[in-house]
Formats: sequence, structure tokens, C-alpha cells
Amino acid sequence: MEGVEVTQDFWCSKRVFLTGHTGFKGGWLSLWLQDLGAEVHGYALNPSTEPNLFTVANAGMGMASSTIADIRDASALAEAMQIAQPDIVFHLAAQPLVRHSYAEPAETYAINVMGTVNLFEAVRKTSTVRAVVNVTTDKCYENREWVWPYRENEPMGGHDPYSSSKGCAELVTAAYRRSFLQQSGVAVASARAGNVIGGGDWAPDRLIPDFLRAIDAGQSLVVRCPNAIRPWQHVLEPLSGYLTLAERLFIGGSIFTEAWNFGPADEDARTVSWIVERLVAAAPGASWRLDQNPQLHEANYLKLDSSKARAQLGWQARWKLQAALERTLEWHGCWRGGEDMHQYTLAQIAVYQTTTLAA
Repeated sequence: MEGVEVTQDFWCSKRVFLTGHTGFKGGWLSLWLQDLGAEVHGYALNPSTEPNLFTVANAGMGMASSTIADIRDASALAEAMQIAQPDIVFHLAAQPLVRHSYAEPAETYAINVMGTVNLFEAVRKTSTVRAVVNVTTDKCYENREWVWPYRENEPMGGHDPYSSSKGCAELVTAAYRRSFLQQSGVAVASARAGNVIGGGDWAPDRLIPDFLRAIDAGQSLVVRCPNAIRPWQHVLEPLSGYLTLAERLFIGGSIFTEAWNFGPADEDARTVSWIVERLVAAAPGASWRLDQNPQLHEANYLKLDSSKARAQLGWQARWKLQAALERTLEWHGCWRGGEDMHQYTLAQIAVYQTTTLAA
């Protein structure tokens, strides 16, 4: 079965403003947009880890501009957007870690909530913008620990500051759309993805990066919550959704100005232990052990219902979870082997685009 493809003819020469372009998802999206021929203007802090995808894959090589500044700096953000004069805006800049939000709750709210306000204020001042995709998270929902996947009309919530801040960002998005932007002809939508994996993620307190760090150091992986269930997916899955959504917003306007889930098939919402067992099997000598220390609260069960995106956008996941894990390990192995990761990352994007659904 063939899926709806990202349209190169549409993206070629489009001016795109991308916040968070130095991050994991932002780096992959920047490379994809450049490969499509878009004129990409980035706005973000310096990469938060060393190594990082932005540097390793030389993701900024073909960008029109890369502004290193804080999303909390409203004037700098507005100035950068005015200079870029974008057609389309992707907002990915965020404090993205649950456990860090417990340590720095005020910072998390300032970045994820007021940063989003600053983004929309900058959009209001930039007359060229036609479409905005605000990327939040699957954790924005009020998690009731039930077995059903969450749909876009479920209540916002969040036990921890990160999840709560993203629920707030969703409310901000809806308010700016209704109060200001739809009257100005700017089509605004939000996008909620699952637990993304892929090459080039070195963030702390994430399962795959933690595993790869343990392997590289010759240590056992320490696992916090082996029975927790998450909607795992390769990073290219939601990015294809964001690109498809932005195109529909630009062309179709208000028809698509809603919230959208981009998650894997139900069978790819797996336990942490399922992931760990397959990672260990793929890496001879690898091992893991349970963290016996008291743990901060994290959701135990989380799945997304992406039927709306499948029905109305024609979007659907292309890579099954096993394939996503294999390609993540392949990327890391190539990096360890000293390959040209700019070209290799683009090659994975090309393979993804030519893959039939759920391969």
C-alpha cells in the first residue's frame, strides 16, 4: 500500500522558519526540508548535548540562516522572523524532558508556554506567514492510565510539569488561532507525536540514547520502568506528518486548523522491556538491570489514536517498530565507524520516502 508522499514541488523554494532546528527532531526536519529545496531559517539555542545531530550530520550546511537565540527572548524571535519573512512556521523549540521538568519546573513552563506565546506574537507581526504547525507531545493529554488510545478531542492535562506545560501550549495555540490568526488568514494546527527514536539522539533519560551510551561505555543499561507502554516510532514518521499537515494548511486553510495525532500502529505501542530485549539481542555482550532507586512519577500507559490523520491527511506510518530500531542502530554504527553522517542521514530519509507502508 502506498502512502501520501511529501510533495517536493510544493516545498521547493518555500521559505520556512523552524524553531528548535539544533535539536534532534529539528535537525532531521531541517535536513529533510533542505533536501526538498526549501529555504530554511532556524532559530534555537546551541545544541544541548555533545555529540549532537546538528553538528554530526552538518544539518545547518544548506540553511539560509541559523539564529542562535532563546525562544524566551520575544524581541530576538520577532526580529529573526521578520528578517526571514517565512511562508510556513514549524515550532519545535522546547524543554522536552519529563525528568528535567521536575528539576526545573519554572524553566520548563517559561520555555514551553511563554515560548509558544512569543512564537505566535512573532507570527502576528509577520505578514508573510500562511501556515503554522506547533509541535507538542502525546503527553499533553490528561492521562487516565486506560487501555484506549487518546484522540485529539480528549482533555488536556499532565501530572508532571513537562506534560502540563505542553497541555498549556495546546490551549495557547487554540486561543491564538481563534482570537487572532484565523481572522488574518493564518492557518494554525498543533501536532502530537509519540516517543520518537532515531539516529543522532543523545538526550539524557531517554531509553535508546541511554542504551547506546551504555554500549559505547561497556556498561549495563539501567532501566527505570520496564512495564511502561509507549507509542514508539522513528523520528521520520511524525516529521512526515508535520510536512503533510503544513502543506494542507497552506493550501486548504481552515479545513485543517485543528490538533492532529501522529502515532504508530497499535501493535507498536510496546513496553520498555520489549524494546530493551530487542536492543540487547541486537548487540552482543549488552545487558540491562532494573533501577532499584525510588522513581519520579511517569505515565505507565500511553497510546495515540491517529485515525483522523490517516482518514483526512492520508498519513500513515511506513516503518514498523522493529525496522525503526534497526535503522536507529545502523545510524549509530555508521557514526561510530566515521562515515559521512550528513549523506547517511539524507540517505535514510530517501529510503523512508520510497518505502511502502508499515515495512
